[in-house]
Amino acid sequence: MQKIRVNIISESEFTVQGHGVHTAFEETYNSLRRKKNIIVYKNSSKPADIVHIHTVGPYSLKKLLFYRGKKVVSAHLVPDSFVGSLAAARYWYPLAKIYLRWFYNRADAVLAVSQEVVDLLKAQRVKKPIYLVPNTIDISQYSHTTKDKYKIRKKLGFDNNKFVIIANGQVQPRKRVDVFLDCAKKLPNYQFIWVGGIPFKEFASHYMEMSKIIKNHPDNVIFTGVVEHKKAISYYFAADLFFLPSIHETFGIVILEAAAAGLPILLRNLHQYKKTFDGWYYTTGENNFVQTIKKFALDKKFYSYWQNQTKFIAKTYDSRTNVNELIKIYYSLMEQES
Repeated sequence: MQKIRVNIISESEFTVQGHGVHTAFEETYNSLRRKKNIIVYKNSSKPADIVHIHTVGPYSLKKLLFYRGKKVVSAHLVPDSFVGSLAAARYWYPLAKIYLRWFYNRADAVLAVSQEVVDLLKAQRVKKPIYLVPNTIDISQYSHTTKDKYKIRKKLGFDNNKFVIIANGQVQPRKRVDVFLDCAKKLPNYQFIWVGGIPFKEFASHYMEMSKIIKNHPDNVIFTGVVEHKKAISYYFAADLFFLPSIHETFGIVILEAAAAGLPILLRNLHQYKKTFDGWYYTTGENNFVQTIKKFALDKKFYSYWQNQTKFIAKTYDSRTNVNELIKIYYSLMEQES
């Protein structure tokens, strides 16, 4: 099999990090580096056969329009992704729809991260070939022991007997941080950790309100702020349960991370989750979140069952095996050129 050169593009490398698109970009780059038949670059000006773009800003647009080689765009974003994420999104939402459709239609192929995104792209009249290529992670980096867990807990000042609930994501309205904090208030003897901050700062939706939430959280809640990926992984090791009350996700790469770390997962019942992770996570109505967290903490049989289910998520979305599907798409595009 001939070697091909792939240039992975993401503005997050030199702008804002601390979000799922940057994680996906890094995971793609690292998984391709392990393949002998792939020469991979990152945000390079070197000639490449495939240009794989993860972001939609001006730097990526320049690569899309003027860089030689077949263009592949990962569709991490749909118009609804901006609502509850960036400031005043409802005012420029119509323009975002037009721009994203135009951007995706400039590519030779579009990679949708979930079936829901596939459907949305088609509904928005994206005409270029669309492939379902979910986000993946290298699950081996999340392997840890009970000894590792206690060591990290000691470093963080946690009681080993305390039940620890973790969420990971930007602090923004659509993640429903308010629901997370409400559960913490009702469960004062449990420890809650929110990994993440407001990486877009004043450009983020409801920046002042979210900043106030961070400053005035209950005593049993820790907000880590934006942290490097390696440190974020350590927080998973210290936790017992992953709980994310978000009301909109295009995929949810943090769910893969939690599953790889061996945590049972509690989520809101979103349509996207059902298509991607159905049967492998626990869901309930918002009014029952508190009681469900208690059940995870007190019912060992219940906990063990759902902890075991998340192993299927980790196995299904392991980058070490799934990267081969991505490479097949690269080669198919190269064959079209010849």
